[in-house]
Amino acid sequence: MQGASKQPQKLTLLILALGVGQIIAWASSYYLLAVLALPMSRSTGWSLGLLVGGLSAGLVAAGLLAPLAGRTIDRRGGRTVLAVSSVVFAMGLAVLATSHSPTTYYLGWVVLGVAMSAGLYDAAFSTLGQLLGANAKRSIAGLTLVAGFASTLGWPALTYLDEAMGWRGALWVAAAFNLLVALPIHLLAIPKHQPRIGASPHPSAAAAAHISTAAPASPAAPPAHWLVLIGLLLTCQAAIMATLSVHLIALLGAIGLAPAVALLAGMVIGPAQVIARLLEMYFGQGVHPTWSARMGIAATLAALLLLLTADPWVAIIAFVIYGAGNGILTVARGTLPLALIGSADYGKTMGQLARPMLLAQAAAPPLAAIALERAGPVWLICLLALLATVSLVGSCWLPAKAQRVHP
Repeated sequence: MQGASKQPQKLTLLILALGVGQIIAWASSYYLLAVLALPMSRSTGWSLGLLVGGLSAGLVAAGLLAPLAGRTIDRRGGRTVLAVSSVVFAMGLAVLATSHSPTTYYLGWVVLGVAMSAGLYDAAFSTLGQLLGANAKRSIAGLTLVAGFASTLGWPALTYLDEAMGWRGALWVAAAFNLLVALPIHLLAIPKHQPRIGASPHPSAAAAAHISTAAPASPAAPPAHWLVLIGLLLTCQAAIMATLSVHLIALLGAIGLAPAVALLAGMVIGPAQVIARLLEMYFGQGVHPTWSARMGIAATLAALLLLLTADPWVAIIAFVIYGAGNGILTVARGTLPLALIGSADYGKTMGQLARPMLLAQAAAPPLAAIALERAGPVWLICLLALLATVSLVGSCWLPAKAQRVHP
């Protein structure tokens, strides 16, 4: 009984550890330029376009390497891959901190891209899927809830560090956090990978025993087109998210809304995401992930259509809806492949799905900038709504019954 009572404690510790690691990883990469781009531009004289291009280069590198990272998690476990990613994050940040030419700057982002392929959500989801099998849904929701504070904590911290010691000093501190906080967390909190003798790289039964009892993988292979459809809908949503993340203020300004309205609209996204993830965590256990994905996509589509009214209050409501939908979709990003494809080779599956998503995130903002300049905001919103519609239609071809992948 005492051993059984410790299982929830170990699971909670694992989720908190992965969550802290994700906060550090996201703040050290994807959210970095949101705070430091302007100081870097003033210091170096480089254009914002050149600086933001570094992130795109990193996302391309991450997309190309994501399948390799997923396969490595299947073979060696998430502990090793996430620990290595913390070291590589520190290396990339060190290169950025010492860069005095665009070439070195882009090299730093490529190194960070290697780290992102092995250290962001897909790797963390793969780790939970490997350890917990079909029981990982609630844990994935809990992880996204903790990691959802990456921008809430990362942006003020980076702002303070930039003001206190400059952008280069801020990057050195971020590198130190990866080595001194994230690396020990990954090494100490994640169970070692102990594959069963003679077994293919399915979820590790020995490692899962530290936390939960995961059912064995079902031998029935899911239809191949399910993976394609999941990839389609997640990639469309990734393109929408990246576009709105980069162009939100410019887009709302182009449809006639004041900067204060755009700022408020951006501020409500985070709280809406957290609330939606809380609801998903505590009330969504009986809901099949396909339905969760559909609700998230429908919320995104509704938000985009509401923006066409160009009304300030409607725009704020639209981004509350968008934030809630994005929060649900972040959870579905991990639970939908687990429910439909299964936990066997889950890291490989997540890596295959991550590649088009990351490439879409790299390509969407510059393409959206061209569309916004040449076609105008209404056409851009309609294009994003079309992507959401394609995503929603694709989800209708996925099963949505409350079925168990593993008997």
